[in-house]
Amino acid sequence: MLNDYSISIILPVINETYSLSKTVEIILKENIFIKEILIITSKTKTNKKSFEIIKNLEKKFKNIVRHFYQDLPFIGGAIIKGFEVCKSSHVIMMASDLETNPEDVKKMIKLSENNLNSIITASRWKNFNSFQDYSLIKLILNFIFQNLMKIMFMSKLSDMTYGYRLFPTKLVKTIRWNELKHPFLLETILLPLKLNIDIIEIESKWKSRSEGESQNSFFANFMYFKTAFRIKFLVKKNSIINKK
Repeated sequence: MLNDYSISIILPVINETYSLSKTVEIILKENIFIKEILIITSKTKTNKKSFEIIKNLEKKFKNIVRHFYQDLPFIGGAIIKGFEVCKSSHVIMMASDLETNPEDVKKMIKLSENNLNSIITASRWKNFNSFQDYSLIKLILNFIFQNLMKIMFMSKLSDMTYGYRLFPTKLVKTIRWNELKHPFLLETILLPLKLNIDIIEIESKWKSRSEGESQNSFFANFMYFKTAFRIKFLVKKNSIINKK
């Protein structure tokens, strides 16, 4: 049963260790609305050192840090699992490798308190100095893609591929999610856009992960186009929400 206002945090983990610990520590510092941190792992891909860190976090933050195995594969499967098990009124999806700045959780919550039905999404493009150690080629391609999305979906949003967002839990539990790989991050903003959900952007800084390897290859980024075209031209509004 959902509380009046509380927050669940979803943290998918594959090979993160100290960055996972630091993320959790920063999130819980003076954040009174955090009800639970949901760490989602893969039975086959998450490494042994990460599991050791997770056990330590469960002991240190009893009844707050909860561990689940994902049922579906890839990043989308991990976050979908988090959506399914979260028990708060609102939920934040983010990374456990510090590429999503955990300090911004406070800003998201503050905005969300006064905009309960809105999505709060972080943007790396509200400030052009927000990228640290980002490939120049990827930066240029990302900029072009973001502007194509703005035109295609007639939106003012500046960053639709950054997987750092706060949602009303009721919304994510009722949407029919389709993507499983990294284009899932794009789907989590395009489907709400199609439903005319209010979306508020906040400025956020991005820096490259300092441990582990990214699970998103360069060429896999081109799959985002397929997702965008599918949602724009094939997905009907009345098919987005699960009717139960």
